Amino acid sequence: MNPPTASTSATVRAVRRAGARGRLGWGRRARKPQDSYYPTWFAGGALALYLLLVLLPGLLGIGLAFTNWTAYTTKLHWTGVANFHALFAPHSFFVIAMENTLLFTVATVVLKTVIALGLAVLLTSGLKRLASLYRAIIFLPNLLPYVAVGIVFKSLLDPTTGLVNSTLRTLALGGLARNWLGDIHLALWSVIGVDTWKGVGYIMVIMIAGLLGIPRELYESASCDGASGWQSFRYITLPMLKPVFAVTTVINLVYALRVFDIVYVLTSGGPGYATATVYTTIFSQVGLGQYGVATAFSSLFLIVMLALSFVVIRVLHRPELQS
Repeated sequence: MNPPTASTSATVRAVRRAGARGRLGWGRRARKPQDSYYPTWFAGGALALYLLLVLLPGLLGIGLAFTNWTAYTTKLHWTGVANFHALFAPHSFFVIAMENTLLFTVATVVLKTVIALGLAVLLTSGLKRLASLYRAIIFLPNLLPYVAVGIVFKSLLDPTTGLVNSTLRTLALGGLARNWLGDIHLALWSVIGVDTWKGVGYIMVIMIAGLLGIPRELYESASCDGASGWQSFRYITLPMLKPVFAVTTVINLVYALRVFDIVYVLTSGGPGYATATVYTTIFSQVGLGQYGVATAFSSLFLIVMLALSFVVIRVLHRPELQS
């Protein structure tokens, strides 16, 4: 073997220096200072619109909630928490609206979650043939506008000419015919049923995605250990779907607390205040020119939605549940 010459040693040293410069980033093309501003430029327009159209009006609304702002006042005066105190006056329609919203929220969240989970399990484990067609059919109502759904169901639930009561009378079940949207005891539950029919397909699709993400090896191992179908569902499916439940619960929760259009089209909050919700009440107060009370109600429920969403995410997305 020939001993290394001086030129060879110099070449080796040059290669090592080049490698060192490569590892340390030397010798690369210097990044132009203006290149680092491109992300800011692209996001700046959207951020400016968000600040101008969302954040700034929201902050102004919170401030105006503590004033006597109405359509009939020429000067604003600070009233403290008087508007918030009016929201919790005993037997006021504000309290009724909050109770209705709470019932609507709990009922729709539970119904959509349970029905969507059942349909998702059925379409992924039970019905294999034409499963995609069934998914599309169930998801289809979610694509329809709320106004269109409300108009259709208002016609279907009409007490005299509606298809529901007409079908019941044809089947000799006329005793079950009801004034579905005019009875103070049934109106809110009718709205809940219509909203569940429309929204369950969207939650079902999320559930199906969660079910398909569960490793099949877990079910195979459980089957080899003699676990029944219910045991596999209870100890494998439900725990693995906890992150999915967190997502769907937050989606349903935020929507239900802000529900307006389906209620307004079906009943306009009636009969009386039987179906009045927080946002239909805010809408009516704005129509009456009571802007201060309306902004107070809206600000209050913004805080409620943020707090509930935070609690749901923390409870259903804990590290020990993921493990």
